[in-house]
Amino acid sequence: MEIDEEKIDEAVLALLYLTLHDGGRAWKSFDWDAMNRLHEKGLIENPVGKAKSVLFTEGGLKESERLFQKLFTKGS
Repeated sequence: MEIDEEKIDEAVLALLYLTLHDGGRAWKSFDWDAMNRLHEKGLIENPVGKAKSVLFTEGGLKESERLFQKLFTKGS
């Protein structure tokens, strides 16, 4: 089975929106490879560190909300 990392990244980014707090932070309890890819794409700040949450970039927050609505809400 071949895994589509792009779909994984979209789902992780959308789920990060679910844990949004303090105006732009999200709990970083997801796969480290996916978190690193999101950082490389400029969607979140560097996830490496002692903090239990990660800061969205401005574009990352908007994309996270868009994907959350696309993947996890019922009809518009």
